[in-house]
Amino acid sequence: MTRHRQTIRNIPVITYIYILGDSETDIWGLSGRERLERMLRGFNQTRTVDSPDQIPVDAPALFLRADHLFDARVLAALINTRENLVLNSDAGQPVAVRITDGNMRHVLANFMGEGEGETFPDLPRYTLKDLNLLGLQQNLKKRDLPYLLPISRVNSRQLESELFARSYKSVTDLVTKWLWPTPAFWTVRACVRFGIRPNQVTLLSLVFAVLAGVAFWHGHYGVGLVMGWLMTFLDTVDGKLARVTVTSSRLGDVLDHGLDIVHPPLWYMAWGVGLTAELTQVSDLQLIFSLILIGYIGGRLCEGAFQFWIASFDIFIWRPLDSFNRLITARRNPNLILLTFGWFIDRPDIGLWSVIIWHLLSTIFLAGRVMMGWQARQSQGPLRSWFEDIVPGQDEGKLAVRIFAPVAIRKDDGKFKDK
Repeated sequence: MTRHRQTIRNIPVITYIYILGDSETDIWGLSGRERLERMLRGFNQTRTVDSPDQIPVDAPALFLRADHLFDARVLAALINTRENLVLNSDAGQPVAVRITDGNMRHVLANFMGEGEGETFPDLPRYTLKDLNLLGLQQNLKKRDLPYLLPISRVNSRQLESELFARSYKSVTDLVTKWLWPTPAFWTVRACVRFGIRPNQVTLLSLVFAVLAGVAFWHGHYGVGLVMGWLMTFLDTVDGKLARVTVTSSRLGDVLDHGLDIVHPPLWYMAWGVGLTAELTQVSDLQLIFSLILIGYIGGRLCEGAFQFWIASFDIFIWRPLDSFNRLITARRNPNLILLTFGWFIDRPDIGLWSVIIWHLLSTIFLAGRVMMGWQARQSQGPLRSWFEDIVPGQDEGKLAVRIFAPVAIRKDDGKFKDK
C-alpha cells in the first residue's frame, strides 16, 4: 500500500493551458497566439487546449492573454509555480491567471470579463517585478530583464526591434556585436516576409563554407574571403531568425553548431594548401597543420574544461576581462580579419601565420584563466559570473556593463530601464 501511494505521488501533474483571444497585429510574422503556442511546445508537463471545457475539473490550469508578448522565463515561472495567482501588466491589466486548485470556471469567467463583482477577489496579485526573474541566461551569455509587453499596431515595430535585440548574445566577437546587427535585422525581416526558414539559411551558409574552403585550397583568397564573410553573416542571421520566430529543430541545431565547430580549422588548412598552389615559399605544411590543430582544439578544450569541471557557466562570462577577451579571442571572425588583412597586403602567408600565432596566444591565455578559475574555486567555493554581481543603481556607468549588459539594471522604483 505504501509503495502504491508513493507511485501515485510521483505521477507528473499536467498543467492545462488555455489561450484567450489574439493580437491585433503580427510580430515577426507571428500573432500573439501563434507565438505562445510555439513557445509552450518547449515546456514539459503542459497541454494546450482549444476550449476550457477540455480542462478536467480541479486540474491545474493557466490562462494567458494572447495580446501580450511573454518572456519564456515568465511562462516558466507561471507553469512551475504551485500558487494561485493573477499576473498583472504594468498597466494593471490581468494578463495571466494560474490556478492550481479551486473553482477554475469561476476564475475563467472573471478573466473573460463575464463575472460579477470584483475581479479575482480571492487571488493574490503579482506584477513582473514580483516574480524575481532577473538572472543569467547562459545560452545567450547575458543578463537582462524579462519582459511582458502589450501588442498593438502602434508599437509593433518597437516590439520587433526589442525581440531582435534580445535574440543577440551579449558576449560575442566584435564583428557579430557591432557590424552585423543592422544588416542582420533587415535580412531577418526579408526572410520572414518571404517565408524563408532558419534551416534554409543554415544550409546556404554551409554551401558558402564549402565554397570558401575550396577557394582557399586553390589559392583564390579574394573569392574565398567573400564566401567566408557571407557564411559568417548568415550564421548570425539563422540564429536570430530562429529566435524571433520561435522556430527551432534538432536538425537545425546540429547543423548550426556542428558547422561552427568543424569548418574553421579546415579553412585555415585549406589556406595553407593554397599557399603552395600560389608557389609562395611555405615552411613545412605538416608543422602548420599541427600548430593550427593545437591552437584551435586547445582553446576549445579550455572552454569546455572551465564550464564542465570548474563553473556552471561559460568562461567568457566569468569576469569582465573574459568578456572583453571574447571580443577578440581567436575565433572565426577575428581570425577572418587577420586573413583578410594578409590578403589585402598581398601576403596571405602573413595572414595565416597571424592566425596561428593568435590561436596559440589565445589558448595560452585561456589555459591561464582555467588555472585561475580552479584555484579560485578551491579557495572561495563555487564561482559566480560577473553578470550576477551587477548592482542596480550603481554599476550603470561601468564600461563592461554598458557594453555587455545594457538592459540588466532594475530601477529602484521597480520599473525596467532599457538603455
